Amino acid sequence: MHDVAIVGAGPVGLLLGILLRRGGLDVVILEQRRQRSAHSRAIGIHPPALAILAKAGVAEELIASGVRIRDGVARRSGRDIAVLDFGCVPGPHPYVLAVPQVITERILEQQLRALGGRVHYGRTAQRIDDGGGRVMLEVSTCGGTTGNAGGAADRGPVEVCARLAVAADGARSTIRDLLQVPVARRCYPDTYLMGDFADTTSDGATAVLYLEPDGIVESFPLPGGIRRWVVRTPALDPRPQPDRLADLISGRTGRNVDVATNSMLSSFAVRSRRVRRMVHGRVALIGDAAHEISPIGGQGMNLGWLDAAALAPIICAALRGQDTGEQLRMFDRSRRAAAATAGWQAHLNMALGRPLRPAVLDARNSLLLPALAIPGAAAMVARRFTMH
Repeated sequence: MHDVAIVGAGPVGLLLGILLRRGGLDVVILEQRRQRSAHSRAIGIHPPALAILAKAGVAEELIASGVRIRDGVARRSGRDIAVLDFGCVPGPHPYVLAVPQVITERILEQQLRALGGRVHYGRTAQRIDDGGGRVMLEVSTCGGTTGNAGGAADRGPVEVCARLAVAADGARSTIRDLLQVPVARRCYPDTYLMGDFADTTSDGATAVLYLEPDGIVESFPLPGGIRRWVVRTPALDPRPQPDRLADLISGRTGRNVDVATNSMLSSFAVRSRRVRRMVHGRVALIGDAAHEISPIGGQGMNLGWLDAAALAPIICAALRGQDTGEQLRMFDRSRRAAAATAGWQAHLNMALGRPLRPAVLDARNSLLLPALAIPGAAAMVARRFTMH
């Protein structure tokens, strides 16, 4: 029997596995995918999360693999109208680190293996039983292997037993559904199209928000001379095309991107889901399994990492026989409160990017953006955007 079974080998599950292995626990990580996706969605790592990643022993490699975004610029009609400097945020990392998720996951999994942990791919939970003294997972095997992807023959269901279990299996969490955990859901009217192209701008390591009447356009630097573009769209595009995204970017910002260099493309709608409790007997839910928020603002992955960092020492203490009931209650309250705060920030981010008539947009900008020239106000906004 394992000490802890983690369901989900995304960034959140991998970090929790590393922290628990560093605490001397026997951990098994089960991943439904047969192989790791090469599709990068999350890219922003905020300073509080970098501090946790440093304790996990992976921050230096991530920093070396990414781009340090030290400031952001708001533009309207080709003119810079405000600058937000992250240099005022506390701590050793006064920036947002941009790293493609595929690289982040590779570095985390390498560290997990170095600590003697491993990921079992192609494993789907079909049933979960919290028997009081242990958690039993009935798991189907779907052609995955241990520690790497592909190649194994399908087998029938197997049982995985652990003293505790953690669901880090994302917004469509299988474990959450199997446990029938109540979820508060909300759908937003906002839809987006995003893609990565060769960087043809002169913006370097600066993030740019184009505040235009037809809706916001966001632009973020990535390693390797790549730039990510995110455009608010009138409706969800079910079959996105690079030239469609390029036309939207050009029409709103005047910037031209090279369609032939497109390396990632995705359209998405926005919804939120939040559980009313994150701890259910011997099973805990963290990350998007517990609280999905809008990706606008790049908080979701970081929020999950902060969950993992808060939960790991409680798990270690519990498995050493300590009474952790009050710690778990505090964990539940504090992390749900953090998710509510992040959700409010994401809601504000989306509201600022919705279409407005030009006169109304300019009036709003003239009221809000001058506050960024006030040192105290600018520092507060910078702290909010970097999750301090």
